[in-house]
Amino acid sequence: MHQTKPSSNLSVLGLTELMTMAELALHLRRTRSGVDKLRVRDSTFPKPFKDGDNRRARVYFVRDEVESWLRGKLDSRAEAA
Repeated sequence: MHQTKPSSNLSVLGLTELMTMAELALHLRRTRSGVDKLRVRDSTFPKPFKDGDNRRARVYFVRDEVESWLRGKLDSRAEAA
């Protein structure tokens, strides 16, 4: 029996789907440090938010924001061609 991840059910309910740094890195096919470098280099990259004030609190990204950013990059590439 195939089970979906709980986060994938959030979008069905109209809630925002969140991605951890590890999930984001996998989605973008980069390492975690590669994502960090991308965030520094590209000021338009979606801002994360932390689950708490602790330095070690988990960082989350909103999937829709990341996908929108990626679509924008792909669209600008198509316009330049």
